[in-house]
Amino acid sequence: MILLKPLKLKRKKLKWGIAGCGKFSENSVIPTLMKLSKSEIISIYSSDINRAKHLGDKIGAEAFNDFHKFLQSDIDAVYIGSANSDHHWQAIESIKANKKVLCEKPLTLNSIQAKEILELSKNNKVPFGVNFAYRFHPLISKAKEIIDKQSIGKIIAINIHYMVDYSPNENFRFIKAKSGGGPLRDIGSHVIDLFRFFGGEIERIEGVLDNIVYKSEVEDFALGYAKFEKGGYGSFIVSFNAKKSSNRIQIIGYNGSIEIENVISQKIFPSKITIDLSGERKKAFFKRGDKILAALKSFQNSFLKNETPPVSAYDGYINIKLIEEIETKWMQKKNS
Repeated sequence: MILLKPLKLKRKKLKWGIAGCGKFSENSVIPTLMKLSKSEIISIYSSDINRAKHLGDKIGAEAFNDFHKFLQSDIDAVYIGSANSDHHWQAIESIKANKKVLCEKPLTLNSIQAKEILELSKNNKVPFGVNFAYRFHPLISKAKEIIDKQSIGKIIAINIHYMVDYSPNENFRFIKAKSGGGPLRDIGSHVIDLFRFFGGEIERIEGVLDNIVYKSEVEDFALGYAKFEKGGYGSFIVSFNAKKSSNRIQIIGYNGSIEIENVISQKIFPSKITIDLSGERKKAFFKRGDKILAALKSFQNSFLKNETPPVSAYDGYINIKLIEEIETKWMQKKNS
C-alpha cells in the first residue's frame, strides 16, 4: 500500500513595492510588512538611487529610481510613503498600472487631486487605501465598539490633543510646496479621521493656524472645532511646538465618557483607556498596541481579496476637503 503525502498548497503572497524611502518607511512600514507571512517586499523606489539601494540591499529587494520601471517589476501593490506632493502622481500612475495602492496621509495636496484618485481607482476597480493607522489601535477599536453599542449615549463632544516638539529642519514637512502645511496636515489629518470614525460625517469645520514658537513656511500650531451631522461637536489642538507632548482623546456622551491617553505614541509605551458609564464603576485598562501591524495586516488582507479596504480613497478625499475648509476659512478671516 502506497501512502500519499498531502500536498502543501503554497500560500499566495502579496508582492509589495515601496515608493518613498523616508524614516517612517525604513523604520516602521518595511519592518512591519516583513513580519506579515502573506506579504513580501520585492521592489524599492526613490528618486535617489543610492537611498533605494541602501534599503533594497538590507532586505533583498530590487532598487529603482525610475517609477515606471518600478511599476513594471513583479509587484501587486504599492505603498506610497513619499513627500505629500508626490502622492498624487505616484497614485495615478500606480492605478493606471493596475497596482493596488496604500498611500500615506494626507492623500494629496488638495481635494481636486484626491477626487481624481478616488474616481480613477473606482472606475478602474483598483483597491485603494489610505494609512490612517490610528483607527486600528486596539483601544481605538474598543472605544468605537462602546460608541456603536450606544453605551455612552448620544455623543456630546470629542476632544483630541496631539502635541509634539518638532523644530524646523530640511524635512519636506517644513517646505509648503511639498507638504501643503504643518501639523494640521501632518497630525491633524489623523485627528480629523478619528472625528469621522467616532462621530460620523462632519457638517462644518473651522479653526486657527499660527506660528507660536517656530517660524517657518508652515504653521507650528493649529486648533479647530467641528459640528457633526448627527449632532455634537469635536475640538482639537495639534502642534509641533510642545516639548512636554500632550496626547489625549476624550469622548463625552449623555450616559458616560471614554478617555484614551498615550494612544498617539510609540508602541513601546502602554496606552490607557478609562471608561466611565452612568450607573457603573469607572474602569481603566492599559494596553500596548501595534497599530501599524494591525493596519498593514488589514490592508494586506483586503488587497489579497481584491476588495476595497476599510479606510479607502473616499476617506482620504473627505479628509483633505475638511482640511481645506479649515485653511480657507482661516485665510478669509485673516484677510477680512
